[in-house]
Amino acid sequence: MFFFEVAKQQSFRAAARSLELTPGAISQAISSLEKRLGRSLFHRTTRKVALTEDGQAFLNETLSAAEKIGSAVKTFKENGGTVTGTLRLIVEPVAATHVIETILPVLRSQWPDISVEVAVEDVHTNFISSGFDAGIRIGSYIAPDMIAIKVSKKFKWIILGAPSYFKKYGKPVTPNDLLKHQCLGLRRLEKSDVYHWELVDGNKTIRINPGRRVVVNNGRLMRRLAARGMGLIYTSMLHASEELESGELVPVLQSYMPTNAESLYLYFTKTNRNQPKLRALIECCKSLHSI
Repeated sequence: MFFFEVAKQQSFRAAARSLELTPGAISQAISSLEKRLGRSLFHRTTRKVALTEDGQAFLNETLSAAEKIGSAVKTFKENGGTVTGTLRLIVEPVAATHVIETILPVLRSQWPDISVEVAVEDVHTNFISSGFDAGIRIGSYIAPDMIAIKVSKKFKWIILGAPSYFKKYGKPVTPNDLLKHQCLGLRRLEKSDVYHWELVDGNKTIRINPGRRVVVNNGRLMRRLAARGMGLIYTSMLHASEELESGELVPVLQSYMPTNAESLYLYFTKTNRNQPKLRALIECCKSLHSI
């Protein structure tokens, strides 16, 4: 949605006016898309915005799909009339950054009569009792009786440490070396346990119980402590995307990490699936994820 409007208008401000959003929201959405693709889509100057070669190729590949999505949204609106009500969402912190920041402006632009309340929480056990319409979290944590729709790219688990830590203590070469290192533990609030580290060696699965000298129950705090050289952490590429990009944290033991990948999913009950306000959100998620 944002990408095609900027390409059409050749201006972030003009695209923002057309979509009734702020230029900052448009710029952030485009930057998020470029980060996901690993490509620069636009040449930016103070006077003009133009597609890069990669941007033009991306436009050629996705324009047909975007036109179909736009037609589907138009039909949805015409058949369903005005969609109103308050959409209550519970999302884990990583989904707030990588999904909600992109999807919410589109939802509000397309369905301005929908109100949205977002609770950013690590614990989702109160999903039904608290009256949430839907949630977003890692797929393996979602109850099997929920309907789930993928809303992020796949990501893998990694072990990370700060360059300052490796300079002082060296890098582990095998999983057994982890027993000699400082490891920061993450306590899962829903299960009240310290998350174990899972690695693989050939066909053998290795589970490491991290040291308990420092245990926290917040992923961001764990990453920031690791960035300060306090020890190694086990997390995902998505959760640590900022620290990886900045070089504050670097991966080790990559050949021993599980090959199975995870994704973030929008999930909801079968009872809620036919709510017009939720269907509107689903359309936004599907359109943005396909693009």
